[in-house]
Amino acid sequence: MRQVIAMHGWSGDSVAWAPWERHFSRQGWLWQSGERGYGHRSAYEPSWAETNMAQPKRARRVVIGHSLGPHLLSTAVLNQATDVVLLASFGRFVPTGPEGRALRTGLKGMRKAIGGDGESTMLRTFLRRAAQPAGLEGLPPGPEQQGLSERGRERLRADLDRLIGTEGLPVGLPQTARVLVVEAAEDAIVAPAASRELLQALTRHLEQKPEHWQLSGVGHALLVPDLLIGVQKWLDHNGGDC
Repeated sequence: MRQVIAMHGWSGDSVAWAPWERHFSRQGWLWQSGERGYGHRSAYEPSWAETNMAQPKRARRVVIGHSLGPHLLSTAVLNQATDVVLLASFGRFVPTGPEGRALRTGLKGMRKAIGGDGESTMLRTFLRRAAQPAGLEGLPPGPEQQGLSERGRERLRADLDRLIGTEGLPVGLPQTARVLVVEAAEDAIVAPAASRELLQALTRHLEQKPEHWQLSGVGHALLVPDLLIGVQKWLDHNGGDC
């Protein structure tokens, strides 16, 4: 059985995976999208479907996570992943040193804005930075446009605290996993130091060196229509006939 569990990042929702789900489903993959429930969609924590234990080596369990997404999945999900695709992601989000201190201050300001008069402005500013150099209109509609729920605001705060506190690789990432890192060259959200540290940490942790794609002219939201096809082909190439 070939399965994908996908997880969106901070302030997003599972709707963003709709084109990926359609494409992968047509290719015979079982797809599940995690959902944090920031808006009015119900939160959903995915788990792997049972596989044929007579052929365990033929099972493919793929995690695809954008930005904070891999850190929002359970350890049980990550522990069983055979492949992991990290899209504009990171291990430690806040770098050490002066750059990190300035970023931490900005993140605390974002947290303070949640639930206040500046909430909409803060979220739109974040999304604009995530989309650039593309325009904000290129992003799929999400919780900011549709409205946050009170429970969603609590999760948004908690997940921002989690982002600020990240110190390393997502907990549970197997050393045996095949990993693809897709980096946005024009990322205005993830600091270059955080991207470099992620690759270094993965190289130390994994049995196989991670594959690294850096996409030029692309921002944090990775608004590249054919990226999902490239990822699917990478998985097929690395998975043989599984």
